[in-house]
Amino acid sequence: MTEQVRCGWVGDDPIYQAYHDEEWGVPEWDDRALFEKLILDGFQAGLSWITILKKRDNFRKAFDGFEPDIIARYDEDKIQTLLSDAGIIRHRGKIEATIGNARSYLQIMEREGGFSHYLWQFTDGKTLQNNWKDMSQVPAKTKESEAMSKRLKADGFKFCGPTICYAFMQAIGMVNDHTVDCFRYQELSA
Repeated sequence: MTEQVRCGWVGDDPIYQAYHDEEWGVPEWDDRALFEKLILDGFQAGLSWITILKKRDNFRKAFDGFEPDIIARYDEDKIQTLLSDAGIIRHRGKIEATIGNARSYLQIMEREGGFSHYLWQFTDGKTLQNNWKDMSQVPAKTKESEAMSKRLKADGFKFCGPTICYAFMQAIGMVNDHTVDCFRYQELSA
């Protein structure tokens, strides 16, 4: 039995493999799910993605299922509770940014009618298909991720630089950055 070829970043961790095989690069259109993924990408800054994946369920519990209307009302007591929660990344700046990002999200939802449309406009509502032979060819940021970052920051978001935005775009299927030899490349290109 031959093993499936995956992108080079995956490795042997079953959590990473499941994430790659089932989630990474799959187009996501749900407003709340997009908010969650953007927040988690912000928490990942300076850390490895596997660290976030292993704590994702803890994050969901600690942050009330990433419901922006609840997070937007967090106060100092809730911040202190989160700072004492060993199940998540205990970084005051990222926690406070999440609260501010929830407030910005609610404003965008009211103004734009949806977070999904707001984000997917940077790729004209479609997945950009790349044809990388090797992970070394994949950029850290693109003009689209720079535009998304600039717009998010203008609308009050934090921890959303162009590199974070590009990782987010890869994760939510705005770009297909599976390498051409990866079994998911063809499946997601279809």
